[in-house]
Amino acid sequence: MPTMAIHIPLAVPLTDEASPPSALSEKEQTLYDIVFEHFSAVDYTLPNVDQEKAALMVDEQFWLSYECLLRYLRATKWDTNEAIKRLEDTLKWRRDFGIYDTITPQHVEPEATTGKEFLFGYDTRGRPALYLCPSKQNTEESPRQVHYTVWMLERAIDLMGPGVETLALMIDYADKAKNPSISTARTVLNILQTHYPERLGLALIAHLPWLLRAFFKIMMPFIDPITRLKMVFNPVITENAWSADINNASRVFEPGQLVRDGWNGSQPFTYSQAVYWEALVNLCGERRSRMVAAWHRIGGRVGTKEWEVKVAVRDETVNLQVGTENVLAENGQLQS
Repeated sequence: MPTMAIHIPLAVPLTDEASPPSALSEKEQTLYDIVFEHFSAVDYTLPNVDQEKAALMVDEQFWLSYECLLRYLRATKWDTNEAIKRLEDTLKWRRDFGIYDTITPQHVEPEATTGKEFLFGYDTRGRPALYLCPSKQNTEESPRQVHYTVWMLERAIDLMGPGVETLALMIDYADKAKNPSISTARTVLNILQTHYPERLGLALIAHLPWLLRAFFKIMMPFIDPITRLKMVFNPVITENAWSADINNASRVFEPGQLVRDGWNGSQPFTYSQAVYWEALVNLCGERRSRMVAAWHRIGGRVGTKEWEVKVAVRDETVNLQVGTENVLAENGQLQS
């Protein structure tokens, strides 16, 4: 029998193999405390913002997690003043860009009709895979295209499990794909490097024709050196799915977490807007609601560990599944 096609994203793996954040050195802890105390002060307000809007919203307090503060500290080489400045710049950018209001599923859905970007599966480190298919571009360049890319990145973050802070970017240039303009590419790159530091774990760029290599040569000077090291062009795809990562040492994806078309996985995923879009919106919306609820139970404050929030959601999900299985088993016994 032919394999049935899959049209929905995969849920976050319920693995307990992840490790909590490593302990900080004494110096790192001191620098972290400076940034934490700055944002957790009772009277803290965003600088250069209208007084009635200067207080942090609940969503912003949730965003300012322990791991978030550390990502910005590492990105600024532990310069506390620069980390604080960049964090405040991002807090303002998220408001101005419309993360919390303008960029809704309804706003960006017209960009999603062809499946030019979709989330599906997780690599062996639990990183959600965000697929980009340039050949399926369906709209003219506009701010909404950039909004859509950022919206998808935010959804990838929603689907990061305990101990996961990065994503796997999968770009497939098959089928005569074209690049966006250099202007649009630089805009997106600037957003990613400025407001999403240390969020890229791996970038696999497949089926890149030689004609498009010039585009990447132009863009490379604008990409920071650390990010460049995470980019793999025309990676080897074997019968064993992914048997090599950047260092050609270990499997990047298990076949069951990888799409078949173009990537040699075992999942017969086919993008269907009518099915996928609602499933993704619901999956991410429910997971985020549960994370926010767990965050409130833990204390609901700046500096809460994403690890604790995500573990709470994972354990809640496992317990719910076990409870459901027990009920079904009991019903089966009653019927017998």
